[in-house]
Amino acid sequence: MTPKIDVRQRRARLATRHRLTTPAESVHAAADAVVALHATDPASVHLSAWARVKGDGVAELESALYEERTLIRMLGMRRTVFVLGHENAALVQAACSADIAKKQRRLLEQHLGTQGHPENVPEPERWLAEVEDATERALKARGSATAQQLSEDEPRLKQQLLMAKGKPYEAIANVTSRVLFQLAVDGRIVRGRPRGSWISSQYYWAPMAGWLPQGLAEWDADAARAELARRWLYAYGPAPIADLRWWTGWTAGQTKKALAAIQPAEVDLDGVPGVVLADDLEPVEEPEPWVALLPSLDPTSMGWIERDWYLGPHKAPLFDGTGNIGPTVWADGRIVGGWAQRQDGEVVHHFLEDVGAEVERAVEAEANHLAEWFGEVRVTPRMRTPLERRLAQGS
Repeated sequence: MTPKIDVRQRRARLATRHRLTTPAESVHAAADAVVALHATDPASVHLSAWARVKGDGVAELESALYEERTLIRMLGMRRTVFVLGHENAALVQAACSADIAKKQRRLLEQHLGTQGHPENVPEPERWLAEVEDATERALKARGSATAQQLSEDEPRLKQQLLMAKGKPYEAIANVTSRVLFQLAVDGRIVRGRPRGSWISSQYYWAPMAGWLPQGLAEWDADAARAELARRWLYAYGPAPIADLRWWTGWTAGQTKKALAAIQPAEVDLDGVPGVVLADDLEPVEEPEPWVALLPSLDPTSMGWIERDWYLGPHKAPLFDGTGNIGPTVWADGRIVGGWAQRQDGEVVHHFLEDVGAEVERAVEAEANHLAEWFGEVRVTPRMRTPLERRLAQGS
């Protein structure tokens, strides 16, 4: 008979393994607990770490990223930027980023040869390889640099492309960002410190060889996918196979091969087929009642594509039009509302269901704690959602 794991047990695992009930000892441990912290929105990384460590947060995370360099910001699953420890970064590079790099290189070469402005680039493959090498040399000479500085050193980065010709959203843009994207996803350069504060999304670039002299460990792609699947299943399992495929961005074949290598156990998730690590069938202890305020794009909120078991009927007010979740209020393993920061610094929240007086008091205390931690900093999520907008505007 197929073992059953009910929703209460899934929520208990989420709470403990994502370090939402027992704080992690460091930001590195917090990142490892969820495999990777979402970093598309720079503020989310710090807020996700704060929710799991409850220390100073900003100083410790910046030290780990830019001084000790035990964490690295890189592009991985689903072409999304994450912050990871070196072990997981090496896995993601081989299991996810390498495939993205190949696809994006072919696309950029095609655009250079067919959509160049005012003229197409002859021999785009050779041209791109030369520009990449020259850009990397310029970056090594500077040590670190902005995109603008690199385009001054290597004028070919100012080559333009005409995108969506004839359509209302037609645009002409330099290839600078796409060449730097390519160098980064190939693991040749890395995003360093932000140009401004910790909420800035503009970074200095650095050569990987100078940033991490030892580099990232090299993995065979199949072995990396198997190990990444194992780590994801420990943190996010049990789960339907579709969740793993969505989270990684793998093909059906890649997902099947990775799972075949680790041989997970099949389980019944309240009538839905799922998998779990074969040695992880025993129930975990349910934690004491808990609440959390998680930021937009938090790895827990975005950990699964099938979200009914923790999201319920609350998708419409909490997601934007492209599938990005906003700031959420959690209670005992499920989302019960949303929150926002107003311009006066107050952190306000709204419940989407009746949670009871005890949960209300706990969330209020957490909101006050977060407002105190923000201090003078004001954060607006890059991906705005209906409830966050309404709360931020005071309506």
